[in-house]
Amino acid sequence: MKSRRHELIKKIIGEEIIETQEALAEALRARHMRVTQATISRDIKELFLIKVPADGGRYRYAVSPHEVMHFSEGRMKRIFKDNVVLCDFSENIVLVKTIPGAAATVAAALDASDWQEIIGTVAGDDSIFVLVKPKDTAENIVERIQELLR
Repeated sequence: MKSRRHELIKKIIGEEIIETQEALAEALRARHMRVTQATISRDIKELFLIKVPADGGRYRYAVSPHEVMHFSEGRMKRIFKDNVVLCDFSENIVLVKTIPGAAATVAAALDASDWQEIIGTVAGDDSIFVLVKPKDTAENIVERIQELLR
């Protein structure tokens, strides 16, 4: 649900001039997506939306052109504690299971981390494959993820 809502938000702000959180909430509701103001506020932060100039001296929401994501240790812990259900590995692939709809957020946090062993991630709805190199570091990655869950 969250990843679908995030994709819809990006689509909406790409197609329409959305100036306020209220306008974004209305646009989502018009597309049959039930949201609260608190949800919209969190989504704006998680998507790193910015305000850019629009016509007539107005400002609108936009996706940051750089989309450089920074996840502090505290934010990583929150994301993992709130969303990760299970973590295991085989050879050089780490499997991270999340609550439904949360895999993209957790994968983005892993992609933005400075964990040099991680080559990349592939996220579905509630599962993430994390490719690591060398393969003997997979167990260490699982331990680091489990540490974030504590």
